Amino acid sequence: MALIACTPDKPKFNAIDVTGADYAKGFTLTDHLGQTRSLSDFKGKVVVLFFGYTQCPDVCPTSMAELAEVKHLLGADGEKLQGAFITVDPARDTAELLKAYMENFDPSFVAFIPTPEQLATVAKDYKVYYKRSEGKTPTSYTMDHSAGSYVYDTQGNLRLYSRYGSGAQALAQDIQLLLKTQP
Repeated sequence: MALIACTPDKPKFNAIDVTGADYAKGFTLTDHLGQTRSLSDFKGKVVVLFFGYTQCPDVCPTSMAELAEVKHLLGADGEKLQGAFITVDPARDTAELLKAYMENFDPSFVAFIPTPEQLATVAKDYKVYYKRSEGKTPTSYTMDHSAGSYVYDTQGNLRLYSRYGSGAQALAQDIQLLLKTQP
Protein backbone atom coordinates (compact mmCIF):
# COMPACT_ATOMS: atom_id res chain seq x y z
CA MET A 1 0.00 0.00 0.00
CA ALA A 2 2.81 2.44 0.76
CA LEU A 3 4.21 2.02 -2.76
CA ILE A 4 0.90 2.92 -4.34
CA ALA A 5 0.71 6.14 -2.33
CA CYS A 6 4.18 7.20 -3.55
CA THR A 7 3.52 6.54 -7.22
CA PRO A 8 2.90 9.77 -9.12
CA ASP A 9 -0.49 10.08 -10.77
CA LYS A 10 -0.46 9.07 -14.41
CA PRO A 11 -1.93 11.78 -16.66
CA LYS A 12 -5.61 11.22 -17.43
CA PHE A 13 -6.02 11.70 -21.17
CA ASN A 14 -9.25 11.82 -23.16
CA ALA A 15 -7.58 9.91 -26.00
CA ILE A 16 -6.17 6.38 -25.76
CA ASP A 17 -2.80 6.42 -24.02
CA VAL A 18 -0.42 4.34 -26.16
CA THR A 19 2.78 5.51 -24.48
CA GLY A 20 5.50 2.92 -25.05
CA ALA A 21 3.82 1.33 -28.10
CA ASP A 22 6.19 -0.54 -30.40
CA TYR A 23 4.67 0.81 -33.63
CA ALA A 24 4.23 4.22 -35.31
CA LYS A 25 7.82 5.13 -34.46
CA GLY A 26 8.23 7.62 -37.30
CA PHE A 27 8.62 8.12 -41.01
CA THR A 28 10.68 9.87 -43.67
CA LEU A 29 8.56 11.13 -46.56
CA THR A 30 8.37 14.00 -49.04
CA ASP A 31 6.09 16.86 -48.01
CA HIS A 32 3.86 19.01 -50.21
CA LEU A 33 6.72 21.51 -50.65
CA GLY A 34 9.05 18.83 -52.04
CA GLN A 35 11.17 18.53 -48.90
CA THR A 36 12.12 15.16 -47.44
CA ARG A 37 11.19 15.29 -43.77
CA SER A 38 11.05 13.00 -40.78
CA LEU A 39 8.99 13.03 -37.62
CA SER A 40 12.16 14.09 -35.77
CA ASP A 41 12.15 17.39 -37.75
CA PHE A 42 9.27 18.52 -35.52
CA LYS A 43 10.99 17.92 -32.17
CA GLY A 44 9.86 20.54 -29.68
CA LYS A 45 6.27 20.44 -30.96
CA VAL A 46 3.34 18.15 -30.27
CA VAL A 47 2.64 16.44 -33.58
CA VAL A 48 -0.86 15.27 -34.50
CA LEU A 49 -0.68 12.91 -37.48
CA PHE A 50 -3.68 11.94 -39.58
CA PHE A 51 -3.95 9.67 -42.63
CA GLY A 52 -6.47 10.73 -45.26
CA TYR A 53 -7.01 12.17 -48.73
CA THR A 54 -8.19 15.44 -50.23
CA GLN A 55 -11.29 14.09 -51.99
CA CYS A 56 -12.63 12.54 -48.79
CA PRO A 57 -16.24 13.69 -48.43
CA ASP A 58 -16.46 14.01 -44.64
CA VAL A 59 -13.99 12.38 -42.23
CA CYS A 60 -10.82 14.08 -43.51
CA PRO A 61 -12.08 17.66 -43.76
CA THR A 62 -13.82 17.29 -40.40
CA SER A 63 -10.63 15.98 -38.77
CA MET A 64 -8.47 18.72 -40.28
CA ALA A 65 -10.96 21.46 -39.32
CA GLU A 66 -11.03 20.03 -35.80
CA LEU A 67 -7.22 20.16 -35.66
CA ALA A 68 -7.26 23.80 -36.77
CA GLU A 69 -9.77 24.46 -33.97
CA VAL A 70 -7.45 22.71 -31.50
CA LYS A 71 -4.64 25.07 -32.51
CA HIS A 72 -6.97 28.03 -31.90
CA LEU A 73 -8.09 26.64 -28.50
CA LEU A 74 -4.46 26.29 -27.41
CA GLY A 75 -3.95 30.05 -27.71
CA ALA A 76 -0.25 30.92 -27.49
CA ASP A 77 0.58 27.22 -27.14
CA GLY A 78 -0.91 26.68 -30.61
CA GLU A 79 2.56 27.44 -32.00
CA LYS A 80 3.73 24.24 -30.29
CA LEU A 81 1.31 22.13 -32.36
CA GLN A 82 2.26 20.61 -35.70
CA GLY A 83 -0.52 19.20 -37.81
CA ALA A 84 0.67 16.46 -40.19
CA PHE A 85 -1.30 14.65 -42.89
CA ILE A 86 -0.21 11.59 -44.89
CA THR A 87 -2.24 10.99 -48.01
CA VAL A 88 -3.58 7.50 -48.66
CA ASP A 89 -4.29 8.60 -52.27
CA PRO A 90 -0.91 9.57 -53.74
CA ALA A 91 -2.23 8.93 -57.27
CA ARG A 92 -4.55 11.97 -57.09
CA ASP A 93 -3.16 14.05 -54.22
CA THR A 94 -0.53 16.17 -55.95
CA ALA A 95 1.75 18.57 -54.12
CA GLU A 96 -0.28 21.54 -55.41
CA LEU A 97 -3.57 20.02 -54.31
CA LEU A 98 -2.21 19.15 -50.86
CA LYS A 99 -0.71 22.63 -50.42
CA ALA A 100 -4.11 24.21 -51.13
CA TYR A 101 -5.83 21.65 -48.89
CA MET A 102 -3.52 22.38 -45.93
CA GLU A 103 -3.89 26.15 -46.43
CA ASN A 104 -7.67 25.74 -46.16
CA PHE A 105 -7.18 24.56 -42.59
CA ASP A 106 -3.89 26.05 -41.42
CA PRO A 107 -0.88 27.05 -43.53
CA SER A 108 1.51 25.60 -40.91
CA PHE A 109 0.09 22.08 -41.36
CA VAL A 110 2.23 19.74 -43.46
CA ALA A 111 1.04 17.09 -45.89
CA PHE A 112 3.15 14.13 -46.96
CA ILE A 113 3.00 12.34 -50.30
CA PRO A 114 4.34 8.80 -50.12
CA THR A 115 5.01 6.66 -53.16
CA PRO A 116 2.66 3.66 -53.32
CA GLU A 117 5.48 1.51 -51.87
CA GLN A 118 6.16 3.99 -49.06
CA LEU A 119 2.44 4.18 -48.32
CA ALA A 120 2.23 0.39 -47.94
CA THR A 121 5.19 0.45 -45.54
CA VAL A 122 4.10 3.44 -43.45
CA ALA A 123 0.50 2.18 -43.26
CA LYS A 124 1.75 -1.17 -41.98
CA ASP A 125 4.05 0.57 -39.46
CA TYR A 126 1.12 2.67 -38.22
CA LYS A 127 -1.48 -0.11 -38.35
CA VAL A 128 -3.54 2.04 -40.74
CA TYR A 129 -6.13 0.49 -43.01
CA TYR A 130 -6.68 1.92 -46.49
CA LYS A 131 -8.34 0.51 -49.59
CA ARG A 132 -9.47 1.93 -52.88
CA SER A 133 -13.23 1.63 -53.45
CA GLU A 134 -14.12 1.92 -57.14
CA GLY A 135 -16.55 4.59 -58.32
CA LYS A 136 -18.64 5.02 -61.46
CA THR A 137 -15.61 6.28 -63.42
CA PRO A 138 -11.89 5.45 -63.11
CA THR A 139 -11.18 8.74 -61.33
CA SER A 140 -14.26 8.88 -59.09
CA TYR A 141 -13.09 6.25 -56.62
CA THR A 142 -13.02 6.79 -52.87
CA MET A 143 -10.54 5.56 -50.30
CA ASP A 144 -11.69 3.67 -47.25
CA HIS A 145 -9.23 4.35 -44.42
CA SER A 146 -8.62 4.44 -40.69
CA ALA A 147 -9.81 7.69 -39.18
CA GLY A 148 -7.94 8.33 -35.93
CA SER A 149 -4.96 10.59 -35.20
CA TYR A 150 -1.61 9.78 -33.65
CA VAL A 151 -0.30 12.29 -31.11
CA TYR A 152 3.43 12.63 -30.40
CA ASP A 153 4.93 14.54 -27.51
CA THR A 154 7.55 17.27 -27.93
CA GLN A 155 10.32 14.66 -27.78
CA GLY A 156 8.86 12.72 -30.73
CA ASN A 157 7.44 9.85 -28.67
CA LEU A 158 4.08 8.36 -29.59
CA ARG A 159 1.76 9.07 -26.68
CA LEU A 160 -1.89 9.03 -27.77
CA TYR A 161 -4.33 7.72 -30.33
CA SER A 162 -7.28 10.07 -30.73
CA ARG A 163 -10.42 8.50 -32.18
CA TYR A 164 -12.30 10.25 -34.94
CA GLY A 165 -15.07 12.42 -33.54
CA SER A 166 -13.53 12.92 -30.08
CA GLY A 167 -13.83 16.68 -30.48
CA ALA A 168 -11.44 19.62 -30.55
CA GLN A 169 -11.86 20.41 -26.84
CA ALA A 170 -10.81 16.90 -25.74
CA LEU A 171 -7.75 16.91 -28.00
CA ALA A 172 -6.76 20.43 -26.91
CA GLN A 173 -6.94 19.33 -23.26
CA ASP A 174 -4.74 16.31 -24.02
CA ILE A 175 -2.17 18.47 -25.81
CA GLN A 176 -2.12 20.95 -22.93
CA LEU A 177 -1.50 18.04 -20.56
CA LEU A 178 1.34 16.78 -22.76
CA LEU A 179 2.90 20.24 -22.87
CA LYS A 180 2.73 20.53 -19.06
CA THR A 181 4.36 17.14 -18.49
CA GLN A 182 7.23 17.59 -20.99
CA PRO A 183 10.74 18.58 -19.93
